[in-house]
Amino acid sequence: MKLNSITMRNIRRWAALLSIIVGIASSAAAQTPTPTPTPPAPLATPTPTLERKFIRNILHDEIAIFTFPLHLNRHDSKWLIPLTLSTGALITTDPNTARALGNSPSRLRISNDISYLGTYGAGGTAAAFYLVGLATHNARARETGLLSGEALIDASIVGQVLKFAAQRPRPLDDEHRNGDFFEGGNSFPSGHALAAWSVATVIAYEYKDHALVQFGAYGLAAAVSVARYTGQNHFLSDVLVGSAIGYGVGRYVYKTHHDPNLDGGNGRRTRSKRFPMISPRYNGRARGSGITLAWNF
Repeated sequence: MKLNSITMRNIRRWAALLSIIVGIASSAAAQTPTPTPTPPAPLATPTPTLERKFIRNILHDEIAIFTFPLHLNRHDSKWLIPLTLSTGALITTDPNTARALGNSPSRLRISNDISYLGTYGAGGTAAAFYLVGLATHNARARETGLLSGEALIDASIVGQVLKFAAQRPRPLDDEHRNGDFFEGGNSFPSGHALAAWSVATVIAYEYKDHALVQFGAYGLAAAVSVARYTGQNHFLSDVLVGSAIGYGVGRYVYKTHHDPNLDGGNGRRTRSKRFPMISPRYNGRARGSGITLAWNF
């Protein structure tokens, strides 16, 4: 039986439509895995977590920290010159400022209690952030704990090396109260100040949009530093250098290992919720202009 021309055209149209459907189905099948066992494709190497890179990062940090003087440039003079001059001035006056305090038992006791925050408090804070981050699946808190712990270890290593090199006795050493170096001691720099400022700096940078967190972190670090002096455990120059190095180590660890994806906006700093976004507005009909305030909650 012969098919008329209209039937043939319909057949051709259905054939073309069928070929399109088959093509689409084939494409979908290529993108959707079938239950039929197939040879496993090579998997991409997963990005190591901060936990897995923890020890390796510390080793890299120490290399960068101890070779930092080799990479100084003229832009570093804006902080290096004031720090050097201040340290020199304090070293010169350390014997007088140490003797000016006296030996008040109550002040020494309170100062020593506060200074414990520099070691036990710093380590406990880092551990608390990490454990809370794991328990609540809070990536920022987890990173804060890990980077705080990393900065604390980095600062402790640097502090021990400098103490061994400086050999400066403590102010309470009756035989060496002049603050001389290379006399057999471990006063320079202050290890408690190093620990407190390294952890405080990481926390302050992680929560840079929360002024109270920053104020609290830096405030506690400053209190620990002052307590090391008022408790006559360190000279003022010991405290200054320890605080400065602790801050620098904490800042370096954060800048080097912080995950910018936690900030949103492709790593850009997110806008504070306390302040509105301001945008201009113009109304053509009313021939007027103004601004719009929008808060993000």
